[in-house]
Amino acid sequence: MLEQSRAPILEALEKMKRDRLVPFDVPGHKHGKGNPDLTEFLGEKCLSVDVNSMKMLDNLCHPVSVIKEAEELAAEAFGAAHAFFMVGGTTSAVQSMVLSVCKRGDKIILPRNVHRSVINIMILCGAIPVYVNPDMDHRLGIALGMKLGDVEKAIAQNPDAKAILVNNPTYYGICSNLKAITDLAHAHGMKMLVDEAHGTQFYFDKDLPMTAMEAGADMAAVSMHKSGGSLTQSSLLLTGPDMSEGYVRQIINITQTTSGSYLLMSSLDISRRNLALRGQEIFDRVKEMVEYARKEINQIGDYYAYSSELVNGDSIYAFDITKLSVNTLSVGLAGIEVYDLLRDEYDIQTEFGDLGNILAYVSVGDRPRDIERLVSALAEIRRLYKRDGSALMTSEYINPRVIFSPQDAFYGEKQSLPLAACENMVCAEFVMCYPPGIPILAPGELITREIIDYIVYAKEKGCSMTGPEDMRLERLNVMRGIRSK
Repeated sequence: MLEQSRAPILEALEKMKRDRLVPFDVPGHKHGKGNPDLTEFLGEKCLSVDVNSMKMLDNLCHPVSVIKEAEELAAEAFGAAHAFFMVGGTTSAVQSMVLSVCKRGDKIILPRNVHRSVINIMILCGAIPVYVNPDMDHRLGIALGMKLGDVEKAIAQNPDAKAILVNNPTYYGICSNLKAITDLAHAHGMKMLVDEAHGTQFYFDKDLPMTAMEAGADMAAVSMHKSGGSLTQSSLLLTGPDMSEGYVRQIINITQTTSGSYLLMSSLDISRRNLALRGQEIFDRVKEMVEYARKEINQIGDYYAYSSELVNGDSIYAFDITKLSVNTLSVGLAGIEVYDLLRDEYDIQTEFGDLGNILAYVSVGDRPRDIERLVSALAEIRRLYKRDGSALMTSEYINPRVIFSPQDAFYGEKQSLPLAACENMVCAEFVMCYPPGIPILAPGELITREIIDYIVYAKEKGCSMTGPEDMRLERLNVMRGIRSK
């Protein structure tokens, strides 16, 4: 057992400060002295440790000392064979997973409601997606997890697939049967990859759903900055014993910066220590606050803050009770409308709003009075803005029809057309509401009238639409000369 009370990167940075090192290297602000405005804004303590790789601080691309020790401590804390510090967000961790197991032409089985980072990397590496369309909860308007039977069918139809990728949990807290899907993947010689961007808490709370490493997955991307307390853009890539540490490091180094931020790495180191020593206590408190908020919100009327009562043993195998997901449709408001009201009228910033739901991300940094303020604001919004919601669109996900691979479509010959003229054309770029960053359209997918209507509706409701070359989303890039029925 390693000493989880240690934080090797933090200790090395503190020693560097005590040694009063004179910097004749980058970055050029020289511990903040060269940029007084930046130092005043961020603070001298922050700028003094925004430094470059050096012998005493190790090197993220080839760690042999303090970074290596910090990664070993993280691996032990998360029950992994290896842990890699990622400074390009969980996007870089997810993409490194796919690159580690797939090359051009290789198939990967995955749910279509993946984060855009997965499809982006398939554009670059040429992997072929085999989509498992998730079930929908039409009352809530959300996509669910992967049904075991659907995964079995996808494997039977694509026995040459190299890997299966699962979101666990989804943004809304939905978990799939991770252990059964992992066993199924391994029984057919496939690697198991898990996007655990929203599941850091699973590793430190015995009452929460199973982790990827417990399930025997080969790789997992864990977004420490979301619920683990580290700085934005810091993440972990975890691997099981059957993955080559050296090869995965090579893959990471293809895309990750050679100038790893010590602010991000030290925040991973400190946050891992905090969770390893106090994780159960931290997430007990989070669960208590979320459960209280759920109860109070449900007593307002019309809102539905859902939880583990949704579990059905398959497409909702388990539920992350730390997620405060709230359906707003019975109030007569789209989730994005409630999201905007909370921010603009009540100075409350929730994580996201889609067509039917909001997500309030609760962490150890929240206080009971913050919860009370949220509940009071929601009650007042219902009182002031409640209306007939019969005309609201409910679904946040439309099953796509894939015509070409993402790579072939994105790099193929294309033309720009007005959105209304794109029906039955093949999309050559992304369209998504962000967050959560799950594409409505991805390269290679058929543009249907239903999808066009959805995009128009989402724009009217105020969703932040991202992805296309035309940032106003009045036009779309489509594959030239290709029309489908």
